[in-house]
Amino acid sequence: MIHITLPDGSIKTFENPLTGMDIARNISEQLAKNCVAMDLDGRLVDMDTAVSQDATVRLITTHDPEALQIMRHSAAHVMAQAILHLYPEAKLTIGPVVEEGFYYDIDMGPVSEDDFPKIEAEIQRIVQSKIPFRRKEVSKSDALALYQNEPYKLELITDLADGTISLYEQGDFTDLCRGPHIPHTGFVKAIKLMKVSGAYWRADPSKAQLQRIYGTAFFDKKELKAYLTFIEEAKKRNHRKIGAALDLFSFHDEAPGMPFFHARGMDIWNTLLEYWRAEHRAAGYVETKTPIMLNRDLWERSGHWENYRENMYTTQVDEIEYAIKPMNCPGGMLLYGLKPHSYKDLPIRAAEIGLVHRHELSGVLSGLFRVRAFHQDDAHIFMTPEQIESEILGVLKLVEKVYNTFGLGFHLELSTRPVKSIGSDAQWEEATSGLKSALNAYGKPYKINEGDGAFYGPKIDIHIKDALGRTWQCGTIQLDMALPERFDLTYVGKDNEKHRPIMIHRVIYGSIERFFGILVEHFAGKFPLWLAPVQATILPINDELAPHAATIRDMFTQNGIRVEMDDRTESLNRKIREAQISNIPVIITVGAKEKEAGTLSVRTLDGNVRMGVVPDALIRRLVEIIRSREMGLNLS
Repeated sequence: MIHITLPDGSIKTFENPLTGMDIARNISEQLAKNCVAMDLDGRLVDMDTAVSQDATVRLITTHDPEALQIMRHSAAHVMAQAILHLYPEAKLTIGPVVEEGFYYDIDMGPVSEDDFPKIEAEIQRIVQSKIPFRRKEVSKSDALALYQNEPYKLELITDLADGTISLYEQGDFTDLCRGPHIPHTGFVKAIKLMKVSGAYWRADPSKAQLQRIYGTAFFDKKELKAYLTFIEEAKKRNHRKIGAALDLFSFHDEAPGMPFFHARGMDIWNTLLEYWRAEHRAAGYVETKTPIMLNRDLWERSGHWENYRENMYTTQVDEIEYAIKPMNCPGGMLLYGLKPHSYKDLPIRAAEIGLVHRHELSGVLSGLFRVRAFHQDDAHIFMTPEQIESEILGVLKLVEKVYNTFGLGFHLELSTRPVKSIGSDAQWEEATSGLKSALNAYGKPYKINEGDGAFYGPKIDIHIKDALGRTWQCGTIQLDMALPERFDLTYVGKDNEKHRPIMIHRVIYGSIERFFGILVEHFAGKFPLWLAPVQATILPINDELAPHAATIRDMFTQNGIRVEMDDRTESLNRKIREAQISNIPVIITVGAKEKEAGTLSVRTLDGNVRMGVVPDALIRRLVEIIRSREMGLNLS
């Protein structure tokens, strides 16, 4: 007898070995139709996997979180099969699942999005055929023989340990794969090819360049439609397009991956930093600044020369090797070590807006999201072990305040000790317990990523959520047990003995350039008044009213409002339309009636128009909104 324990604790008894599909059908035919795979004693396997002894089974249906990833993995196989039908000379490499779908890297002639319709038509033919996925296990030698004409698969198989290798067959197509897979191709209800790009085999520029074809898939056509709508909205919010349209920043071939910020972009940049500085002063931070270039000895001491050299820009000065800093931390260590410290000095919260450079491959550069030169809003907090919880809690509260100001939600993830790490068990236990205690005291849920911490200490990652529901990892809080040791940092404790300080690295914006890009897309270029590069524009309806309009403009400027005046000889309607396209929050028109009455006509981006507004009252209200950093624009 075989006893199958189900998730609700119930036990089903069977006389003979059976498959996952048999178990599902025994419960209900409808359930069986929706089953994608099964969890067999904690291991995900195919539905046709045989169960021959007592086991705990959880059936994975299309509604379970694992199902989408399994189906998308199968969709990658379906796409590869379709491509081989259309391009028989193509050579396959790998086809993994990624966050929004899947891709397959293929050695073949150039493919463009114009080719997608015929590939999708062949995919649909395969899907409608409901071809079963069949797992097959062979020896390594048999796998090598099977793929003797497939150089990339041969290379992958050669790298595998000797033993059994799993393949998956679907009709005339066989692929090297661990699985599991959906029962048949018909489960791929909604699939769409998204884009194609170049990729080097194994990310090595010296190896073959491949065609990377991306796709996405869902169990329901409505879900695919909603996703495509989301993608279209994201395209409208593309920060590179909005940045160009609003004259915020640009990139130039003379400095690849290094953004140029224009005057209007600098208005936003400086506003972000003014806010950051105000909040950090209030939270007890001091601001420091360290050089952009330091010598090789320092980077060897910090460990970066050994572990990060390929990402660093170097030069020679007076026959001494230097590196442009890829991070701010070592300079901060020198500042701390400049003089002796007592426990009474701690905590020291030293912040720095530091310009760093990291060499990124040109293929991964992506607007402000992936650059080679960027500013980090670093802070290094030096403290005693007893202060870990309170300092982490203080950072979390500051993070919440900052993100709430921009209307950004967030969630927290705690990453613990990895396999390769430095420090004693006791140090890791103390550090991890401190982070957990702070998170528990903070009171918000958090996810634990076991073994995903940095080699020098555990960390908390803060993932923000924008207006489209996308998540971005910006803030991080890391406990470091390496640099205080490497730089021999100490403080004198209550016992009059020297002790090693505990150190926190933390950022909130993260990369200011990246955070800037996120905000552009979050607000779709329609920034709240306090952040807008141009907060108001004044439009005289004719040349005769320009001097009066200039007087009004000066009143706004004297009160710290970023204002422009458009006195071009264009129609008023055109100037209003262009101001709206530029997302200027407050549009003020001045005509003869307004001049005579000493009032203004005020229009906001939501379409509201208010007549007879007194300038002094409007200025007071705008200043109030800007100072309080309100998200809305209620002028009443």
